[in-house]
Amino acid sequence: MTREVIRVEPLSTYLERVKAPACIATRHNDTVYVSGLPPFDPATGSVVVDATVERQTELVLAQLKLCVETAGSSLDQVLKCNVYCTSAEKFAAVNAIYDRYFPNNPPARIFVCVPKWFGPFDIEIDCIAAA
Repeated sequence: MTREVIRVEPLSTYLERVKAPACIATRHNDTVYVSGLPPFDPATGSVVVDATVERQTELVLAQLKLCVETAGSSLDQVLKCNVYCTSAEKFAAVNAIYDRYFPNNPPARIFVCVPKWFGPFDIEIDCIAAA
């Protein structure tokens, strides 16, 4: 099977609009790969600015859920998440929201601190899921 690009709206259109050289998700055989997602607000069509890290995390994980479901999977099938955040001090706040999306048998995960993003947000999460 060849790699299949999965369109997830309105995220795919947003990436095209900002000319990002990436797609939101791809599937190869029984594996789904979801790109790192900033806190995108589908209601406004852009990245959320000046929101709490809790709100940002909620938006990112809601998008992640939409992406894996659009690709034919679910959060229960997520194998690994990479969490990138601008501060280790936000670890507990991120975990409080993350735990709501992965309450039982959470996937493997890494939490990496990054100095800053190209935009005014604090978190990005990507994942790999079984399909």
